[in-house]
Amino acid sequence: MDTYLLEPIGWIRSELKRKEEAPRFYTEGAPNARLELDARFWDGMDGIKVGDDIVVITWLHLASREILKVHPRGDLTRPKRGVFSTRSPNRPNPLGLHRAKVLAMEQNILSIGPIEAIDGTPVVDIKCVVKPLADD
Repeated sequence: MDTYLLEPIGWIRSELKRKEEAPRFYTEGAPNARLELDARFWDGMDGIKVGDDIVVITWLHLASREILKVHPRGDLTRPKRGVFSTRSPNRPNPLGLHRAKVLAMEQNILSIGPIEAIDGTPVVDIKCVVKPLADD
């Protein structure tokens, strides 16, 4: 199997300090946070503006990479399912997808939110949310 190297482009700075504090989904009370982008990558933000929705792709650095089945949403009364059918952070390659709004931009700092990522989470990519093309 080939190996691939991911390099963080930034880090999340959040009031959420522990996994247990993080809501399961951003719509469930997640706070706003800062995304501190490595200055080398700031030119990549050209075209993104305040008010835009983005997808922040993170490396869930505290996740277990060996777990392949989980109780959905951690609810032990629900039968286990494969991690690929859940939003569990525990998975072979623990990538997190977080939709957030750009609230402010200054130098290499983005204020974004809401976002359920915990403080110190590495950011590996940012993608714009593409609006569907209108039918002609």
